[in-house]
Amino acid sequence: MDWDKLRIFHAVADAGSLTHAGDKLNLSQSAVSRQVRGLEEQLNTNLFHRHARGLILTEQGELLFDATRAMSKRLDAASARIRDSEEEVFGELRVTTTTGFGTLWLAPRLSKLYDKYPDLKVDLMLEERVLDLPMREADVAIRLKEPSQADLVRKRLMTVRMCLYASPAYLKANGTPERIEDIADYRLICQSIASDQVGAGLNLIQQLMMYDVKSLLTVNNYFGVLQGVLNNLGIGVLPDYLTQDFPDLVRVLPEVESAEVPVFLAYPEELRQSKRVAAFKDFVQDEIISYRRQLRES
Repeated sequence: MDWDKLRIFHAVADAGSLTHAGDKLNLSQSAVSRQVRGLEEQLNTNLFHRHARGLILTEQGELLFDATRAMSKRLDAASARIRDSEEEVFGELRVTTTTGFGTLWLAPRLSKLYDKYPDLKVDLMLEERVLDLPMREADVAIRLKEPSQADLVRKRLMTVRMCLYASPAYLKANGTPERIEDIADYRLICQSIASDQVGAGLNLIQQLMMYDVKSLLTVNNYFGVLQGVLNNLGIGVLPDYLTQDFPDLVRVLPEVESAEVPVFLAYPEELRQSKRVAAFKDFVQDEIISYRRQLRES
């Protein structure tokens, strides 16, 4: 197949429009259309359903788009490895992690990484969905469980537990619970049972719910839970890595906590020699060491 036609087909399939693909490729709509029709004639099949609102891939088009998407990812990976042969650490680094860990632990520390590597461009992708690193949806991942994907370099960074925290003002106004059964008399702030979260956190929430909690605020991420706690709304289920950055939080019922949750850093095997990945990995490990040291001292 003609590589140039495949490149243009991929842009059209990705954009869903001849016009938008042409704008991206700096080609006229008619030129894009001719290339796509030429590819269809070469393959003797229709790759798109054409209608007034745009283009929709046929079954055969989906198969070809899967192939060109994989090709594009591999080319991106090759390009990244070539760029990483330079001595300096620069360019884009796509990092994925959960919304809670990314907003509450990682993002506040990134200034140290930028101080050392001012030409680095970090694209921080925060979501609970596990992105496909071998397919280059991201370069590096920090996940609160061991990655199951093959061909990944992985390193265990730390462990986290979910615990109960409240603000001094909330406890002053409402008193401090002394037994787990007392949680029924307080407002509980936690992630919704239906939201994506680590199993250990879910198990702790389910345990607390057994005590007939009368007032409840659920949020779909830990950033929202923290805001509720800081604004004196109740007792929140939060990860213990927050204590370093929010020292005024009061731990409630210290005997109540989740099982340990491992935190892993992972990246594709093909980026093992990447200077950007190495710089980010070293930065995170240094921050983990500092975090552990402060925990020991406290």
